[in-house]
Amino acid sequence: MKTKEDYINSLKKRKLNAYLFGERIENTVTNPVIEPSLNSMAMTYSLAEEEEHVELMCATSNLTGKIINRFTHLHQNTDDLVKKVKMQRLIGRKTASCFQRCVGLDAANAVYSTTYDIDKKYKTNYHKRFIKYWTRVQELDLAVAGSMTDPKGDRSLSPSQQKDPDLFLHVIEYKKDGVIVKGAKVHQTGVLNCHEILVMPTMRMKEGEEEYSISFGLPTDTDGLTIIYGRQSSDKRKLEEFTDIDLGNKQFGGHEALIVFDHVFVPNERIFLNGEYDFTGILIERFAGYHRQGYGGCKSGVGDVLIGASSVAADYNGTSKASHIKDKLIEMIQLNETLYSCGIASSCEGKKTEAGNYQIDMLLANVCKQNVTRFPYEIARLAQDIAGGLIATMPSEADYQNPGTKEYIEKYLCGVDGIPTEDRMKIFRLIENLTLGTAAVSYLTESLHGAGSPQAQRIMIAREGNLEEKKSYAKAISRIVEIE
Repeated sequence: MKTKEDYINSLKKRKLNAYLFGERIENTVTNPVIEPSLNSMAMTYSLAEEEEHVELMCATSNLTGKIINRFTHLHQNTDDLVKKVKMQRLIGRKTASCFQRCVGLDAANAVYSTTYDIDKKYKTNYHKRFIKYWTRVQELDLAVAGSMTDPKGDRSLSPSQQKDPDLFLHVIEYKKDGVIVKGAKVHQTGVLNCHEILVMPTMRMKEGEEEYSISFGLPTDTDGLTIIYGRQSSDKRKLEEFTDIDLGNKQFGGHEALIVFDHVFVPNERIFLNGEYDFTGILIERFAGYHRQGYGGCKSGVGDVLIGASSVAADYNGTSKASHIKDKLIEMIQLNETLYSCGIASSCEGKKTEAGNYQIDMLLANVCKQNVTRFPYEIARLAQDIAGGLIATMPSEADYQNPGTKEYIEKYLCGVDGIPTEDRMKIFRLIENLTLGTAAVSYLTESLHGAGSPQAQRIMIAREGNLEEKKSYAKAISRIVEIE
């Protein structure tokens, strides 16, 4: 397995075609805007080196029998599914941000079982290809970006009905040794920090949309790929002179990007779905299920940090003994633990697929994510309530360091006697970062739209909720006899 240093050094060897603020990025490893997200991804490697976290961070590969990073593991039992959620909560606590490696893990487990099913029906060899591909990922401990969401254009139209066919990634040429693809993927989590991209269709395709029914894996520096970094709130604070206080979370962060595929060649050995449109829905649902389960871990981990910051803010404000403050903190804990418990429950109820890896309970995973679309927003609201308005109106760190204004800030922004004003400012900025700033992207917006927007989960809940079975229970208790 890679160490943190091995991982960072491996990224330096890539030649990415990437852009930020209108300019080509020369070095993603040292860029101050990107570096916090790199540190978060690196945490998935460094924690795997620590003896106390080995059980959560590592697993035994079913492909090679070797010890591997759990972020490259194909789940072999419900214990693996539970440990995944616990691992995500651990890293969420350590980084208070998105650590970006989960999407690739979830994509791999979905592709693994789906390729097996495709081969069973069509006598293809996708599963064998994927095993070879993923064995390399495990052996080299690569970071993989799961890539699903297309731009979609006019949402009322299907891929084949769009005026511009490139609004959904598609095959534009079939060759003997591979295919040429064109299009784009949006909301690509952590792709600048990844070695590989594992691409999947974005929606259930139908007959006539075979060209859009494509899944494959490619290095992130493949010819024809252009990566455009996504803008974040307060992102240019990272470029300012004074950043110890104003960033809130100076060391860690996340990032999203737009990836453009401009006549990109994909060799046959890296293609895992090519035209079998009837399996696109299965692949998407399995991936979404895994990813919705995982949100019970990562978001509760970040929630732990925000709850802790809110409690510290109450201490510094002198309000920690007020009954309504205590009650709000209890409410935050209750909401956060509900997220976590749902992620754990969907793991414990998991089942073995025909391919041999384990799938989560689909209903509970979707219930988990439906809660995630709501509870973090309430936790954030309560955090802002407890902290007070200074999280949005506090002077800058530059003003704090200015001799002409520092003494005023020290005097008038103090809280409880004995607590340095600077510490109070730091905790306020952390709450701002998590609920309004750069981290709000991964804690709030990602909670709402990641792994599908709320309606996507409600559709799955309706499908998996089995109302007919529930009606039969009620009729049996009521002694209602069905008339044929």
